[in-house]
Parts: sequence; C-alpha cells; structure tokens
Amino acid sequence: MLDQTHSDQPAGRTGPAAARVGVGGPVGSGKTALIEALIPVLQRRGIDLAVVTNDLVTKEDAERLRRSGLIDPARVSAVEAGACPHTVIREDPTLNIAAGDDLEARFPGLELILFESGGDNLASTFSLDLVDWWIFVVDVAGGDDIPRKKGPGLLRCDLLVVNKVDLAPYVGVNLDRMIEEARQVRGGRPVIATNLRGGVGIEEVADAISAAVLFRV
Repeated sequence: MLDQTHSDQPAGRTGPAAARVGVGGPVGSGKTALIEALIPVLQRRGIDLAVVTNDLVTKEDAERLRRSGLIDPARVSAVEAGACPHTVIREDPTLNIAAGDDLEARFPGLELILFESGGDNLASTFSLDLVDWWIFVVDVAGGDDIPRKKGPGLLRCDLLVVNKVDLAPYVGVNLDRMIEEARQVRGGRPVIATNLRGGVGIEEVADAISAAVLFRV
C-alpha cells in the first residue's frame, strides 16, 4: 500500500492523507465520463478511491455515479457550489476540503480522492490548497481553436485531456493540429487524446495519475 504521509500536502491538511486530484473543464467535455472510465481501471490496480462531485445547485453528477454500480455509493460525496463553479475549487475550496476530510475519516485506507468540478469555462483552475494535481478536459466538438485561446485551465493543468477524438471528422476538426497546438502552448507538458466511450486513452490517464501522485503505475 501507498505511504500516504505527504510532507508537502496543501495548507489546512495535516497527517496521513489520500492524494487529491482535480478534474475540471467546460460543460459537456466529459469530466464525469472520465471519472466513470477511471474508476474500474484504478480499482483493478488495487487503488482505494472515492469521489467528490461539484454541481451548481444539484447533486446530479454524484447521483449518476452512485447509480452507476462502479463504486460504493457511500464513497461519492456531493458539493453544491451555489455560485460560479470555480468559486469552490479555487477562491474558497473549504466545502471541498471538508468533503475530502469526511471521506478520509470514513474510509481510513483511502489512497485517492477525485474532485470533479462543476462545468465551467477555459478559465477554471484548482486551488493547490485543495488538490495535489489536476486534470483539465476539453473536447474536439468545442473547436480546434481551443488551444489557441490559451485559457488558464488548459495552460496550468498538470494534464490536458482532449476528449471525443472520434468526433473530429464529423465536426471539421483537424485533430493532429489541435493536439500539436495544445502541446505547443503547454510547453510540451502532457496532453492525452481520449475517446472515453470507446476506452481510448483511459489507461494512459490512469498511468499519469498513478505516476504523479501515487508513485506507482
């Protein structure tokens, strides 16, 4: 099992802690689909995990995961932002920190918590008081000019996921150019192309998480 004592964990957290990974991105980009695809892959690798979802004024994404049969429903917590979604993952992540702490208290062997942001725009980022590492998800249907817009979420995330690559021919997107431009604006930092419904790229995303915060693949 992972040694979970973090010497460099975010402020406000003390003692043994599960790694905390954020998943952000625009509405409909595939954040919940990414988590649904990751859960069985990470569980097969023996990783003890839980999820915190964020929605504006509902618990829709949490209920979707609880009904999925992929994870114990008790391991899914919901935060209602009540305002712009990035407020509770960046400006004041207190509610999310508390939700993570509660999961750790209820599941002492927890190794990983995935925090799904509510759908937002390209400016959405995570506070490092909340997460150790974070993913930003965009999709090709949003247009191949997304990398050129250089939103903070796309630029600052630890891993950029370009999802729904199977749709590129149908929405007039030059996928190779989009991926290359994403790598260029990110200075060569990781970009993974995925088709989550088809299982393409999910192992690579799981590998990236494991290597970055769990110190194993």
